[in-house]
Amino acid sequence: MKILGLSLPRRLIYELDLLRELVVRDMKLRYKRSVLGIAWSLFNPLAQLLVLYFIFGLLFQFNIPHYSSFLFTGILAWNWFQSSLIQATGTIVDNRELIRRPAFPAAILPTVTVTSHLLHFLLAIPILMVFLMVDGIHLTFAILTLPIVIAIQYILILSLAFLIATLHVYFRDTQYLLSLFLQMLFYFTPVFYEASIVPARYRTLYDLNPMMHLIQAYRDILIKGELPDVQSLLVLSVVVVIFLSFSIIIFKRVSYHFVEEL
Repeated sequence: MKILGLSLPRRLIYELDLLRELVVRDMKLRYKRSVLGIAWSLFNPLAQLLVLYFIFGLLFQFNIPHYSSFLFTGILAWNWFQSSLIQATGTIVDNRELIRRPAFPAAILPTVTVTSHLLHFLLAIPILMVFLMVDGIHLTFAILTLPIVIAIQYILILSLAFLIATLHVYFRDTQYLLSLFLQMLFYFTPVFYEASIVPARYRTLYDLNPMMHLIQAYRDILIKGELPDVQSLLVLSVVVVIFLSFSIIIFKRVSYHFVEEL
């Protein structure tokens, strides 16, 4: 097997094939015997959109241009982040039989979860494009940078997924603490409001939230038609790559003891 003309090691080929098969299996099992199937992945963000638009677009009336597109962009990015982490928590504990198999690459399990939710995110992009069209927003050449932002978010989520899945093996309350943390973080992330309303004295702390920068980048590209903040994305890229390396090292060191804990 070759990618860009380069031959890949046999082990890597095996893991890529395994990743593909497990992602396909995950997608099939999730919507097995469902009448609407994968369409359910779109109904959840659309339902959230209706509720949040009613509250903040009609009742409180945030003065934000193209609010439906603004809100839907934030919801899609956040849902990918939140859903991936919640499901990734139990990927090791819930797959004991696979973990107990000799030479099974345990790291593939969190990767499958994050990749599956990436596919849901990508499937929702055409719906977002419809919202942009209805709001009279025209895409610009800035759309070419969208894959970069998606890649950064993927690496961020994957890094966290490795650590959370590892922690849950030893500390089963992780899933409850994570749900509480994500619920709080949602309100500290500009999903339904603009980050500019945050007072200056809190901005330093607020800017530590990586999802704030990613959601801002999505909106710059899709709604404003501008290139995202290059400096913040560059810094975030370096941070998430280093964080991913750290997460993989921790995961691999601890994974040798998973069977004993399960």
